[in-house]
Amino acid sequence: MRPEDVALLRVPGSVTLRGDLLLTDVARPDLESDSYRGGLVRVPTDGESQQWTRGERDTAPRISPDGRLVAFLRDRQLHVIPADGGEARKVTDLPGGAGTPVWAPDSQRVAFAARVPEDGRYGVKDAPAAEAEAPRRITDLNYRIDGVGFLRDRVQQLFVVDVTAEDEATQLTSGSYDLDNPVWTPDGRHVLAVGARQDAGPQNLHEDVYAMPAAGGAPVVAVRGVGMISLIAAGEGRIYFLGSEFEGLAARPLPDALWVAPFDPAGDPQPPRLLTDPASVDCEGAPGALTVTEDGVLALVRNRGAVELRQIPFDADQAGLDDLPVIFGGQVVVKAFAEDAGRVAVVVATPESAGEVVLVGTDVKTDFGADLRKAGIRPLREIHGTAPDGYPVHGWVVLPEGEGPHPTILSVHGGPYMYYGWGLFDEAQVYASAGYAVVLPNPRGSAGYGRDHGTAIVHKLGTVDADDVLALLDAALELPECDADRVGVMGGSYGGFMTSWLAAHHGHRFKAAWSERAVNAWDSFVGSSDIGWWFAQTYCGTDPDVQRSVSPLTYADKINIPFAVVHSEQDWRCPIEQAQRLFVALKANGTETELLLFPGEGHELTRSGRPVHRRQRFDAVLDWWRRHLGESVGTGPR
Repeated sequence: MRPEDVALLRVPGSVTLRGDLLLTDVARPDLESDSYRGGLVRVPTDGESQQWTRGERDTAPRISPDGRLVAFLRDRQLHVIPADGGEARKVTDLPGGAGTPVWAPDSQRVAFAARVPEDGRYGVKDAPAAEAEAPRRITDLNYRIDGVGFLRDRVQQLFVVDVTAEDEATQLTSGSYDLDNPVWTPDGRHVLAVGARQDAGPQNLHEDVYAMPAAGGAPVVAVRGVGMISLIAAGEGRIYFLGSEFEGLAARPLPDALWVAPFDPAGDPQPPRLLTDPASVDCEGAPGALTVTEDGVLALVRNRGAVELRQIPFDADQAGLDDLPVIFGGQVVVKAFAEDAGRVAVVVATPESAGEVVLVGTDVKTDFGADLRKAGIRPLREIHGTAPDGYPVHGWVVLPEGEGPHPTILSVHGGPYMYYGWGLFDEAQVYASAGYAVVLPNPRGSAGYGRDHGTAIVHKLGTVDADDVLALLDAALELPECDADRVGVMGGSYGGFMTSWLAAHHGHRFKAAWSERAVNAWDSFVGSSDIGWWFAQTYCGTDPDVQRSVSPLTYADKINIPFAVVHSEQDWRCPIEQAQRLFVALKANGTETELLLFPGEGHELTRSGRPVHRRQRFDAVLDWWRRHLGESVGTGPR
């Protein structure tokens, strides 16, 4: 896979199934228009997939319960189309766009969340240009988020629209806090949604489930959560939710467990009951990835680099991982699913594809990854290492063609409560195709290996996590294909932190470093990051001396290898000052360093940034490693 092959990625997002109709939305980066394009694709039970809509970017298809209509988003507005084909009809025209549609049981009404801009902002009628808008008055810490923007002047509200009529959407809520992930109760009388707790003070991370009467009326608290809530689903008289349990601001890195609570709209909320064991079961909170069926609750569960679709019995009582039947699993990452009358369709990433739709238990499977395979995909090789304290470390290496030895790149993932997995990773493929062996570790602090693994680095950053990534690197360097004398280190976000940390404390191991969108100084991160006011406390504590002691910037004078500082100008997760401070310090110390800034991009550049920027970044990465690691001496083609 070459940098320009990013245009060959075809990635299905969601899937919907009803009767013989199986639909998905497929997006692809388009370098010519520098945008993402795609539409809805029908996956038939026989034959090849067929383009079903012709919009430039149609997303989030949902088939109505009676199978007659399909709701979806086009240009961020809600549309409906007959399931047997025809012209799509635009249903909404909202200044903030509409969110993912959710059908009511009656197959007439659709609920969705949407941001409602204040008058005079965000291009609403007669609004001035952005730079001429009035100042924002901010009174709490949770006022903006990377990739979205400011929150309090465009609160996310709930809407309901009857798509069988010509009526406009009705706004159900008008509160001062965001509501998200709407679902209908089985009787169609209420819309449930997740929102911030309102009676615990402004500096609060706890969330509750709210119930809004679909016919109008004030929302009520249906379930008091025990921490953050990722997803909700409704059964008869019950509410299920994925969430973590904590007190205060100690929000992460905690697994999402499945909880259940009774729902009585006329009564007080009852305490939830834990269905899965957070020590071993870590659920993935992907949008729509929680479904109540006749036989149990379907959820996605992380498991050592895999994400599996598992069934959780209704009567489960803190069930462990081995107690949950696997509906679809293996060396795959299930990204989305849909269920209809006992049949299940999944969107699944594999080592060879960024996503395929599979109808479980049948031969039905798409082949969206065909073009990328023709361009060249290198296999994942699972490897294991042992840390100095005896702890086992798990990960992968992606090797180039040819015998080598190949220059080697240690690539550290972000998070830190995230993971490398069995799905195709475009970055590793690009680097391996250029002749570099790529090492992908899941050190302590990663997700998918149990609660103790994930929490091992709380107030211990730069200790066992650093030991683990180096241990897996050592395991890879024992392979004859890897050149131990030409090793680089790179990563983004937490991976950027670890890159800076390793360059300062273990710099003799590496020829050069590429640190991207990194946390380099926890003191300023606290006040400048959208999540800094609680995230730094979770991982480092509040003592300024301790924060400085685990900040790579503190040790900038120890970095003497060539060092690339890479950042996005609109990154609000790890703000640009994190890059600027390190760059200035390295320049002052005489270190060979470069600062590469991407205009208009946020924290998600490498995953969802403008396609041209993604290609330009790949070109810059390969140029950097070519200059500092050289080229492979293997015999394979390049």
